[in-house]
Amino acid sequence: MFQRILVPTDGSDITTNAVNMAIQLAKVHGAELLTLSVMEPFPYSAVSEIQPVPPQEFIDAQQRVATQRVEAVHAAAAAQGLACRMHTVEALHAWEAIVDHAKAEHADLIVMASHGRTGLASLLLGSEAQKVITHVELPVLIVK
Repeated sequence: MFQRILVPTDGSDITTNAVNMAIQLAKVHGAELLTLSVMEPFPYSAVSEIQPVPPQEFIDAQQRVATQRVEAVHAAAAAQGLACRMHTVEALHAWEAIVDHAKAEHADLIVMASHGRTGLASLLLGSEAQKVITHVELPVLIVK
């Protein structure tokens, strides 16, 4: 039924549940597993001389963290005998990167975690999962 399953990761504990679910689904369906970590762009400002961290240092750190996140998913998949393609991208909005990546890779299922924010936190911080659901035409499995 599913041929390519995308599981975005932010490295959080709750994402581990989504990763495990994606691995099991990929095994059952004989699907290819893809993982994605989205890096934040450097917060450039008009006063670049007083940046707390030099741009390249920030970018290198973001890449290191993103790589560690997708490697953790790759290792979890490998432990279950499953291959996993890893990707990292830089984007201002994680949900847009997830949607774009799912389309580019022809994913037919996205498995992602929901942090379960409600009330004011949900209003102020938004829900990446909700935005992904709103902007894709393929199934999205939300894992809590």
